[in-house]
Amino acid sequence: MGYGVDAIINPEGSLEILSQREVNELCSTRTGGLYETFRRCCLAVLNSGSAVDDTRSALEAHPDFDVRLVQNERGVKIEIINAPSRAFVDGRMIRGIREHLSSVLRDMLYVENEIRRSGRFELTNSASLTDAVFSILRNSRIVRAGRAPPLAVCWGGHSISREEYDYTKKVGYELGLRGFNVCTGCGPGAMKGPMKGATIGHAKQRFRNGRYIGISEPGIIAAESPNPIVNDLVIMPDIEKRLEAFVRLGHVFVVFPGGVGTAEEILYLLGILMHPDNQKLPFPVVLTGPAPSEGYFREFVGFIEATLGKPVAARLCVIIDDPAAVARTMREQAERVMGYREREDEAYYFNWPLRLSLEFQLPFHANHESMAKLALHRDQPPHQLASNLRRAFAGIVAGNVKDEGMRLVEEHGPFEIHGDKAVVEPLDALLRAFVAQQRMRLPGQAYLPCYRLVT
Repeated sequence: MGYGVDAIINPEGSLEILSQREVNELCSTRTGGLYETFRRCCLAVLNSGSAVDDTRSALEAHPDFDVRLVQNERGVKIEIINAPSRAFVDGRMIRGIREHLSSVLRDMLYVENEIRRSGRFELTNSASLTDAVFSILRNSRIVRAGRAPPLAVCWGGHSISREEYDYTKKVGYELGLRGFNVCTGCGPGAMKGPMKGATIGHAKQRFRNGRYIGISEPGIIAAESPNPIVNDLVIMPDIEKRLEAFVRLGHVFVVFPGGVGTAEEILYLLGILMHPDNQKLPFPVVLTGPAPSEGYFREFVGFIEATLGKPVAARLCVIIDDPAAVARTMREQAERVMGYREREDEAYYFNWPLRLSLEFQLPFHANHESMAKLALHRDQPPHQLASNLRRAFAGIVAGNVKDEGMRLVEEHGPFEIHGDKAVVEPLDALLRAFVAQQRMRLPGQAYLPCYRLVT
């Protein structure tokens, strides 16, 4: 694999003209800030298809990589310096990667200028945070008015077995045959498989406008570079807005085997569904995998029963080793969702009625203090315990693959997670299973825990 390719490209869409201030912000050579976020996201896009699964390794592998904006009379160009050669074919940048770079530029500018600086959004208010999520998605043209084909949100791990990966493709194929568009976290593994399968299903049905939506955020994108099938990429400001974008956009949810990131996503979903205002909203969730993954789901459902209770676990439908049954169930449930929204005169493209408590929307900054303060005990409403468990898994994700989290663990030791035995013991059993099944890192890579459980 070669490195050191330089290129100059033209942004697409409405980004040809930028103000001098916008150019200066994105091209500042000061450490950190908007420039560094922009640089990391661009490198992640250019590194699509790599086998690296942590942010720091991706950055350290390309220390001389740089990106600049060049302003001239005809507009602005993106200058790429020392880019991975995998992003080019015969000296020309792959078109999909060029489009993803434009998406990064678009979202970086919009979030900074229209969300953070404009004063239009109160980012400690629940309704205003939802408006901010909607505005980012609308600006990226992810949300489109009218009744489009149903969107299946597919979650699952980047570190999965070949059999599990092939299974995600089969489910995606069955979904594609039934006209579903697909939305994932945009990375490899269970985020790529459903999209790859859906492309074949769409092709067989001559469905020519398939959408493969990838939703990422700056802290995770380098560890989960956008896979090449994504044709609609959006970079949300943080993990909480990324998760809210998923639940507002999706009509049905399919969850494949995964690790701590997938557990975080499921707990986020369950915490929302436990809110009394959401009890009557149709919100289908199916957990599925090949036959060898049945034990994984049994362990996870057992963890939910032990910590949040059997009624909460009952919200999860498990279908093992039957891709067609998954897709048929999702088709039936999608019609139920669409029918409900039509009767209630609600938007098809954004789930406005879904109620999110503020604790599911405010960014959680994982560090030793915040992780140690998490309330992991049964003496609280189940949705609050789900929120705190979700944050515990988010902290482990940060310690596993995010640059800041990894550095904190190296400098101060593992994050300590405190809680009652009734919660911590099932959590410990689940995490040990993830490690044994190599769900914390890519297969073949050793895993050193970034956490310590304390009762």
